[in-house]
Amino acid sequence: MKKTAKDIQVILEHYFPDPKPPLTHFDPYTLLIAVVLSARNTDAKVNQVTPHLFKKAKTPEEMVRLTVEEIRDIIRPCGLSPTKAKNIWKLSQILLEEYEGEVPQSFEALESLPGVGHKTASVVMAQAFHIPAFPVDTHIIRSAKRWGLSSAKTAEKIEMDLKKIFLKKDWIKLHLQIIYFAREFCPARGHHVNCPICHLSEIPMGSPNLPDISIP
Repeated sequence: MKKTAKDIQVILEHYFPDPKPPLTHFDPYTLLIAVVLSARNTDAKVNQVTPHLFKKAKTPEEMVRLTVEEIRDIIRPCGLSPTKAKNIWKLSQILLEEYEGEVPQSFEALESLPGVGHKTASVVMAQAFHIPAFPVDTHIIRSAKRWGLSSAKTAEKIEMDLKKIFLKKDWIKLHLQIIYFAREFCPARGHHVNCPICHLSEIPMGSPNLPDISIP
């Protein structure tokens, strides 16, 4: 397991040495809102919607000046807009009332906010505050199972397995690397025939000759 994990990390580093957070944001608050909108949605769709939302409101103060209906109309393309609009308005109000308008830097506080689960809190902790976390989404669940990193059946247990395998200092970067790699080479459908990790046994480890697969 340790050797396989190390080899996988080498391959991820080869293809995605400097992964950037996929959701457009300006600060912890706009990241939090973007991640809430990303539930059951694609990052691309969220990035199409958030510019319109943030033009109207990019702070908790500005957000609560909007009505829930106004928020819902803007975020409608993201799906689940009635629930997400209510959660965005309410969490913004809570930030003003309990945290002086700032996004709290703890899992407990974040997960107490409407619409914020453990994965959302992990993304904010990792990408906004650079506090080690390993957010687990569907791409990471699929990859962890395919690559033999975890046989667990829940996101929580898969997260625990990955945290045991990889060094804490690498968690944030690996989370992004796995997502980008899974989207490009190891999707749920249309799996790349030359996926470098799924064909790991065919590649001599230590060799610089990894498949030269172009990335759009």
